[in-house]
Amino acid sequence: MAVTQTDETAPGAGPGEAATAPEESATLSADLAGLDTLDRADDGLPSRRRALWASLWPKLAAIGLGLAIWQGVVWTEVKPRYVLPGPAAVLGELRDMVADGTLAEATVNTMVRAVSGFALALVIGVVVGGLLARMPVLRAAFGSLITGVQTMPSIAWFPLAILLFQLTEKAILFVVVLGAAPAIANGLIAGADQIPPILLRAGRVLGARGFAAWRHVVLPASLPSFVGGLKQGWAFAWRSLMAGELLVVIAEKPSIGSVLQVRRNLADAEGLIATMIVILVIGIAIDTLVFGRLERAVLRRWGLAADRR
Repeated sequence: MAVTQTDETAPGAGPGEAATAPEESATLSADLAGLDTLDRADDGLPSRRRALWASLWPKLAAIGLGLAIWQGVVWTEVKPRYVLPGPAAVLGELRDMVADGTLAEATVNTMVRAVSGFALALVIGVVVGGLLARMPVLRAAFGSLITGVQTMPSIAWFPLAILLFQLTEKAILFVVVLGAAPAIANGLIAGADQIPPILLRAGRVLGARGFAAWRHVVLPASLPSFVGGLKQGWAFAWRSLMAGELLVVIAEKPSIGSVLQVRRNLADAEGLIATMIVILVIGIAIDTLVFGRLERAVLRRWGLAADRR
């Protein structure tokens, strides 16, 4: 007796295996839909709040620990209270400085100097770094000089800056640029040195030569190291600016550095420490909110770090 094979049964398959493939496909689709639902739920506001809290509480704990240690040192009375005041007195003075507007004007003037100096250092650093990265002769001639300039303390440049520009804004800008530009240039050079040769060859095959190769191959591939150079350049620029404002006090343009110097001259320990806290907070905030985010975005873009919200 002949057996008729229906369309629902594959050749060589038993009766119970006829619908196996469609059932597995349906199960897989359901599983993927469930994973998509979990991903959408993970993107919700509660999850972001938990992620924010997870990144915030260690910083708050560190601040609390620092304040506790500070207060403990004050209680030991190793120094008189007028020399080393406690956190409450310093924070109260900081509140008064914010309330009377003294700190606001000084902060605006300082940040204008910081942004303008860093912007000029960025242009110079990119140009110098790009030339040294692409021209071996220039690299051999000036590579060590760039590193040497970077290692020089900022304060060492001020006698020359004052000699050239007197006690003016140009003297401060001169030192800020010399502090930041070498770090930016070295970051770009290091990034160019770490580009896989296959990328450069692929770019040449596709017609990227000269400036086109720099624009479409070298600079994008150098971004992780270049961003590290930007962070280091900002740190040098901020340190140089604070040193400059301590030495070059311009009466008509109060700054954070000049406020710090005035408080020192008046032996006002509370105001002195409060101003130092402002300097620290601004430096950390710029590094975290600007360069930290930029670094994480670049690392995620190039697959060098896990995707963290």
